[in-house]
Parts: sequence; structure tokens; C-alpha cells
Amino acid sequence: MSLKLQKALILQIFLLIFLNSCFNIKEQERSDPKTAYEKAREAADKNPISLGDLAKKGGTNFEFASSNILWRATLSNLNFIPLANVDYSGGMIITDWYSEDNAKEQIKIQIRFLSNELRSDALQINSYKRSCETNGLCKNLNIDSNFNNAIKEAILNTARVMKIEETKKK
Repeated sequence: MSLKLQKALILQIFLLIFLNSCFNIKEQERSDPKTAYEKAREAADKNPISLGDLAKKGGTNFEFASSNILWRATLSNLNFIPLANVDYSGGMIITDWYSEDNAKEQIKIQIRFLSNELRSDALQINSYKRSCETNGLCKNLNIDSNFNNAIKEAILNTARVMKIEETKKK
């Protein structure tokens, strides 16, 4: 058998195996019509864990957002902006891009909670501005620290008022 014929035969065998494996994956996907949500729900039902079970084991310390005054004050101050990601356990709130009147300029705010205490260094705020041109090109820039400090002060002031109201109720 010639060298060219051997190479062609090896290539055909390789392609046959490769295409066959792709075909099997597609067949498996078609035969299992469950959505990702349904699969996750089934997995959760097979291994149910409640917060009470974890607390009994002593493996974790639960503190919920409703008890964190900085968290509540932040959500109160950002109630006009849609939120893209809210992760209490990770201590992070990220807003979606927001524009009040001008769709060519939008802002996005990222707030990281460094502490649960009512202190000025408990929050780290980063904000971004997206400017889009008429041709569709957009630039993302950091907004200056004055804007971030103004947001931080508004959150801290709201938290102070909430704290005072809570102490009056007690």
C-alpha cells in the first residue's frame, strides 16, 4: 500500500471517529429534553440540606441581609437602579448599566462590603461610566473618587439614621 493511500485511510478513520463522537453528543442532547433548571432541581431534591441542618452541625455562621444595616442602607439608596448581581455571602452588590435620560452614557456601580460594622472603611465602591458613540463603539471608564465618596456618604448616612431608629424602638 502506498504512503499516500495510508495517510488518506488514516485521515478517513480519524474523521469517522471524530464525527461519530459529535453525533452521539447531539443524540444525547436530543434524547434528554430536560432544561438545566429541571436537572438542578432534581439534584437538589436528591440531596436536601436545610439551613437549620447546617446550623445544628455548627459548620457555619448565618447572618442574613435583613440584620446587616449597611446592606439595607445600600439597597435603600440604590433602589432606583436595576441590580445585576447581589451576593450577600460574598459581600458584593453590582448594579446593571443605568441611564436616566441619555442612553449614550450609562453608569454601573460595584459595592463591596469589607465589614458589617457601621464604619467608613466598611465599604469599597467602584463606579464605571460607559460612553457610546453614534457608530456603536463604547468606552468604559472609571468614575472619579468624588462620585464614589458621595455614594458611600449617602449609604453611611442612611445606615446611621436606620441605626438610630432601631435603638429608639428598643
